[in-house]
Amino acid sequence: MDTSGKTIKCKAAVIWEVGRPLSIEEVEVAPPKSHEVRIKIIATGICGTDGHVLTGSFPKVEYPVIPGHEGAGIVESIGEGVTGVKPGDKVIPLCLPQCGECSSCLKANTNCCLKTHLYEPQNLMPDKTSRFTCKGKQIHHFLWISTFSEYTVMPDSTVVKIDAAVPLDKACLFGCGFSTGYGAALNTAQVMPGSTCAVFGLGGVGLSVVMGCKAAGASRIIGVDINKEKFVKAKELGATECLNPQDHEKPIQEVLVEMTGHGVDYAFEAVGCLDTLRAALASCHLGCGVCVMVGVPPLGSQLAFDPMLLLTGRTLKGSFIGGWKMKDSIPQLVTSYMEKKFNLDALITHTLPFSKITEGFDLLHAGKSIRIVLVF
Repeated sequence: MDTSGKTIKCKAAVIWEVGRPLSIEEVEVAPPKSHEVRIKIIATGICGTDGHVLTGSFPKVEYPVIPGHEGAGIVESIGEGVTGVKPGDKVIPLCLPQCGECSSCLKANTNCCLKTHLYEPQNLMPDKTSRFTCKGKQIHHFLWISTFSEYTVMPDSTVVKIDAAVPLDKACLFGCGFSTGYGAALNTAQVMPGSTCAVFGLGGVGLSVVMGCKAAGASRIIGVDINKEKFVKAKELGATECLNPQDHEKPIQEVLVEMTGHGVDYAFEAVGCLDTLRAALASCHLGCGVCVMVGVPPLGSQLAFDPMLLLTGRTLKGSFIGGWKMKDSIPQLVTSYMEKKFNLDALITHTLPFSKITEGFDLLHAGKSIRIVLVF
């Protein structure tokens, strides 16, 4: 049945207000307007950021909202003026736009498009209306893409076509988790061959950092996590050794400095915890260590640390979605995956039907998963 130009009814996970659990509802999804795309989501990952939306600790979100930002699907229909994709194309929604026009998009040294939610909230479409309704109420978008809905509408600046041969239940991880971690090592830190790295947090993002460090030729990759169950997977993906801070009497940064002589060349914080970020910075080489902030800290956090840590040459950097210009880079990453240049599949520990989304979040919060993929 041709659905182009028509409102579609489908299932979606709605957060009605902060503190309330996800609720699977029937929603109405309006057709795309000019420069918009409507996509049938096939698979979507569960990311820790979606958990932040549940608890109200992600900035500038308005409720009720359909979260989800790590999806893959097929274009159902397009609005006037869309040229980059057509109905039937396999695509990845982009939680970081690439408008191609703003001052950031025109610079080679940043991927932070000024259409990003952190600069200009993406709770409604660019015309300040929503394409979602439920029970007669307007439902907000999340990062313009809302992948926890079987059908979703987004601006054409937030979608990119990918290889038709790629399995969408794997490709969804390119939308956030894998790209964020892998790019933090390759793009933001620019890890050098033969270097020593420490990765704090061995979830889906942290393990993607490990893969990035390995791809860059690091000779020593030290995984740090309080969950020892993640160590086997970390070593499988490239970690040379793993540490549990709870096994040591000294602060973990002191342990790392002693292990490496003067500290690691690169440290990555993939947890979103300020104490961990301070430890990562202090674990870096006294004169030239680079610490990369990858995890998203709680809303309203303020970072305090001894500025003397920077005086002798350490660097503290942020990495936003791995530093990739998303439209340019995601198809290339997908090609590398198809050429088996990295083991993306190893990150997926659970594949569940969308109806079990609550079970998926329970697994995430219990530390029993790396990446969970929901399939519609």
